[in-house]
Amino acid sequence: MNISDSIKKMGVGVDKPTLDKGTANKGSEKATSTSTASSDNVTLSSASVQLQSLEAGMASGEVFDTNKVEEIKAAIARGDFSVDTAKVADGLLQSVKDLIQPNKG
Repeated sequence: MNISDSIKKMGVGVDKPTLDKGTANKGSEKATSTSTASSDNVTLSSASVQLQSLEAGMASGEVFDTNKVEEIKAAIARGDFSVDTAKVADGLLQSVKDLIQPNKG
């Protein structure tokens, strides 16, 4: 059973759209003239800008610094890796502050 069979049983007509080249060209010309006539401005939030930056980084394959990861692994294996707890705590507090602040937008 395919979807169109079940729709026919329900009494709903399904028509395939047809494309008339003359009509399609007129519609695209109209859309083009409309889009050039108006100029809207869009302002992105800082979170949106950060997201776009992250997406661009991921698309380029730069998700993380492989050399830095290897250095940390080696330091842990040697036993001389230390964590700056004050820096971690400050970063955590800042993250929480950012999360609980009302959106400014």
